[in-house]
Amino acid sequence: MNTSQTHIEIASENSYIVYFGDPDSLQISPEVSAVIAATCEQIKQRFSVRLIDLVASYASVLVIYDTHLCDHLWAKNALRSILNTPEKHSENRGQLVKIPVFYSTKYGPELALLAENAGLSIAQVIDIHSATEYRVYAIGFAPGFAYLGEVDERLAAPRLSTPRLKVPAGAVAIADRQTAVYPASSPGGWNLIGLCPTPMFNPEKQPHMPVTVGDRVQFFAIDEPQYLLMGGLLHEL
Repeated sequence: MNTSQTHIEIASENSYIVYFGDPDSLQISPEVSAVIAATCEQIKQRFSVRLIDLVASYASVLVIYDTHLCDHLWAKNALRSILNTPEKHSENRGQLVKIPVFYSTKYGPELALLAENAGLSIAQVIDIHSATEYRVYAIGFAPGFAYLGEVDERLAAPRLSTPRLKVPAGAVAIADRQTAVYPASSPGGWNLIGLCPTPMFNPEKQPHMPVTVGDRVQFFAIDEPQYLLMGGLLHEL
């Protein structure tokens, strides 16, 4: 790893943030994502029980540690050592997770609009969205909300000018060249295209999420009976 492209800053009394590249010129990059995923694995191993949490994003990792088990100096030296250790990484690192989607114009009201804007049929939009293999670039906004990229440019769409006050849990959506599954009911301004029956966050399970940063995701289409059989709920918007 080229340490000239990384730097460490204090984030709080018990955390550091590691930046990969220039934080002012953020770009979605599979290469950087692969490096971040590899670095997170090294941090978990090196910090062990000293680690409270890791929050990975597009070009940074927030490292929160237990000051009862280590101090600032130990943590910073550990991070420097990790960044100075050559680590083989691959853009295909991480597991491939298959996630079902019930694509629907009723429960995904922007599905037809995306098709119309792209000059495609609804079936073509579904085929394109489900044929793409996405990388988990970051997890944020809400627990379990995984930012997946990159969406085929034909399906890219800006966020809604007026966000919805309530988006149901399991809603599958697109914003710009990212796609995601809402893990819980919340406000949101992404373009909805369907519903997913797979819980994206469960605090009572280990791990809490079916995906993590660095994983790859591919959606596959299911129909309404299959969706209901998998435990999905139908939410009116």
